[in-house]
Amino acid sequence: MSLKSFIAPFFAKYIRNKTRKWASRPVETQQSIFKELIAVGKHTQFGKAHDFDGVVNHEDFVSRVPIRDYESLKPWVDRVVQGESDILWKGKPLYFAKTSGTTSGVKYIPLTRESMPFHIEAARDAILHYIAQTGNASFVDGKMIFLQGSPLMQEKNGIRVGRLSGIVAHYVPKYLQKNRMPSWETNCIEDWETKVEAIVDETLHENMSVISGIPSWVQMYFERIQSRTGKKVAEVFPNFNLFIYGGVNFEPYRANFERLIGKRVDSIELFPASEGFFAYQDDQHSSGMLLLLNSGIFYEFVESSTFFSENPKRLTIAEVKTGVDYVMLITSNAGLWAYNLGDTIQFVSTNPYRVIVTGRIKHFISAFGEHVIAKEVEHALKAGMQAFPETRVTEFTVAPQISPETGLPFHEWLIEFENKPSNLDKFAEVIDLALQQQNSYYFDLIQGKVLRRLVIKSISENGFRNYMKSQGKLGGQNKIPRLSNDRKIADFLTNATPN
Repeated sequence: MSLKSFIAPFFAKYIRNKTRKWASRPVETQQSIFKELIAVGKHTQFGKAHDFDGVVNHEDFVSRVPIRDYESLKPWVDRVVQGESDILWKGKPLYFAKTSGTTSGVKYIPLTRESMPFHIEAARDAILHYIAQTGNASFVDGKMIFLQGSPLMQEKNGIRVGRLSGIVAHYVPKYLQKNRMPSWETNCIEDWETKVEAIVDETLHENMSVISGIPSWVQMYFERIQSRTGKKVAEVFPNFNLFIYGGVNFEPYRANFERLIGKRVDSIELFPASEGFFAYQDDQHSSGMLLLLNSGIFYEFVESSTFFSENPKRLTIAEVKTGVDYVMLITSNAGLWAYNLGDTIQFVSTNPYRVIVTGRIKHFISAFGEHVIAKEVEHALKAGMQAFPETRVTEFTVAPQISPETGLPFHEWLIEFENKPSNLDKFAEVIDLALQQQNSYYFDLIQGKVLRRLVIKSISENGFRNYMKSQGKLGGQNKIPRLSNDRKIADFLTNATPN
């Protein structure tokens, strides 16, 4: 046992106890954060323009600061990018996290001296909570791989710019430097496929104990390991026992992972974004992730069903309920104010406050008023895979087919199978019934013969990867939208797949 693995359980218990203190006082914690943010914000150009001097409570804030997404906030962000100070937050940000926007092109998300530590501490604390609960700290002596973007950064008006995962790579604590993989040189490779091969080269003969990344890209790494060695991942890395992931629901990938690994490993789910680190799985036996109420972020929630109305009600943490889909808004010490992150969440517990991510407010199908969301299609696919356990899905997305050549319109499910179900038509029927059971609008449309049952299109091997490559989004933190209201992705995949 190393000194690190000896000390880790004691530090883990300290952090868990510290977490329980603020988690047991959620409303007071959020009120304190709110006051701190307004106190700093009133000295910024944004705060002066929105009369922060008159903000005493949440109602004052709502009346002065409208909900904004990135496109709406962009004029303010542009001033920060141009090098102005005290615009959205005091001074200038330390970094810009550069991301791809859907309508605004490149997005520059500020990371400030105050916000940056929370990105690092949250990831650390997620692992420490796992150690505190399980008592397992032996993995800290092994090698840890974090599949992430390049740490190379550019500069824009004196502010460094890079991908969030690459920026975070600069903050790996010294006590983990010797454990971290891949090497700096390999991490700097921009081409994802070349990078994965280099990572395989570096890690193949190492004692890998922790592997982290978005499931679809970690799956690619595992496939390369198996292709190179002819062995299961667990045979190559016998001490690999912990998978850390975020960004997408793991369940559609779980069966494939267990087959590639050769055993079931523990996992920790994270909810990070360029805009903040919002939640992590703090309990291996409870569903959902602990919402981080003390991390320099004040949260507001709007019921998804009312979000596009003229004046949707903005709720605080004290007003939310379990089982309701909410659009999550954040006000943060990175200078984001009533910012629509775009994610929809559901509370599965309010003591403590734990959430699951249910989708994106812009990623849904409502071509006929059904408003089908990601959580529903993922649950429906899971039902299909349970009915046909031989099925293994590599990736999938869903799009409407509004004008089919014959018959009624339908939802088209574009699925890349590693192993197809024995009866594809019955598989589709199980999924469709599961979707009807969850979404009453979809049920009514099917029963009313406005829509016909969903249709599955089997996509060629690597079809989704080829699509992401064509968009310049292969690897890193990029992921396929589960749903869309147009057929951009669907048409690409269909055209690339022989009939």
